[in-house]
Amino acid sequence: MSLKWIHVSAFLYLMEVFFIASSKNNLLINEQIKASQVLLIGPNGEQVGVKSINDALTLASYAGLDLVLMNPNGNPPVCKIMDYNKFKYEKAKKEKEALKKQRSNATEIKEFRLSPVIDIGDFETKIKQVTKYLNKNDKIKVSIRFKGRQMAHTEIGKDVLLRFAQRLSDISDIEQQPKLDGRNMTMLLTPKK
Repeated sequence: MSLKWIHVSAFLYLMEVFFIASSKNNLLINEQIKASQVLLIGPNGEQVGVKSINDALTLASYAGLDLVLMNPNGNPPVCKIMDYNKFKYEKAKKEKEALKKQRSNATEIKEFRLSPVIDIGDFETKIKQVTKYLNKNDKIKVSIRFKGRQMAHTEIGKDVLLRFAQRLSDISDIEQQPKLDGRNMTMLLTPKK
């Protein structure tokens, strides 16, 4: 065997491996199916029986549809007569819907930072922003960072957090009471059910 033939066969093998890896989600259709006999399922879900691949392709072409290999590991492999493009479209649509539901069910934690000496206007602005996220069913982590001598009066920061939670008590519950961790005091709010 010549060196050129070895390179060509190695290249073809790599192309086949690449094709199999890239078409993992794609099913084999029509002439791509290499089995000699298949268990055939009709377009309405009825079981036609074991047919040769040529007979199955002929039936699919008469119906104006595709022959799709559904289960290559079956004995014999299972094929179905269907509109493959419609099948792919509906599958993609279902996956998109599932992803949308998954995103809507996942609750995010939004973090807001206050100051122990927060002004009334800033306090009201934060209340409005947090209300918007609580209505979207997001959890809220409210934190205060103490600087310098503010560490001597952490009770002021705790009062600010409790006043913040009190203002939002009609739409939220306190999941975690204000807790001091180093220079930060945090509190966790969750939307009311």
